[in-house]
Amino acid sequence: MAEEDTSFQLVTFQLGDELYGVDIMDVKEIVKTQNVRPIPNAPFYVEGIINLRGEVIPIINLHKRFYLKKMTVDDDSLTEDEGGFIILDIEGNKIGIIIDRIARVIPVDCGEIKPPPQMLSGIGTEYIQGVVRQDNSYLIILDTRKLFSAKELQKILEPDAE
Repeated sequence: MAEEDTSFQLVTFQLGDELYGVDIMDVKEIVKTQNVRPIPNAPFYVEGIINLRGEVIPIINLHKRFYLKKMTVDDDSLTEDEGGFIILDIEGNKIGIIIDRIARVIPVDCGEIKPPPQMLSGIGTEYIQGVVRQDNSYLIILDTRKLFSAKELQKILEPDAE
C-alpha cells in the first residue's frame, strides 16, 4: 500500500514543443484523430464533438486553451501515428484533448515532482500539478481536475445552456 502512495504512472504526450503528462488513472483511452464536428456556442478552445462507439465526447484544443504553437516537425518525420486524442475522465465526464504526439507511459516517484515555476510556456501554474526533470528538459504534469472550472465544464458539456 505504501508503494502506491509514493509513485504513479503518467501518460506522456507532446503539445507544441513541450512534453506533458497526465495521471494514467484519469485516462480512459487514446484514440486516433477523427473528424470533429463543430458545435455552436462552445468556448473558443472547444474544437467540437466526436462520436466514439455511440458516445458523444467533446474535444478540447489545448493549443488554443493554453495559447501554444503546434508542434514543429519535419515532413520526413511525420508518421501515421502522429496526433490523436486522449480521452480523459474529469469529474465523471469524458472529455477528449487533442495531442500532437503520444509519447509513452512512465512511472514517476512523487519525490521527483517539483512545484511549477510561476509561468511555464504560457500555461498558468493553476493547471500544473508539478514538473519532473527528464534528461535535458522537463515533463509538465497537468492537473486534469483543474483544467476546467465547474462553470467551464458545464459550458463544454452543455454548450446551449446559459
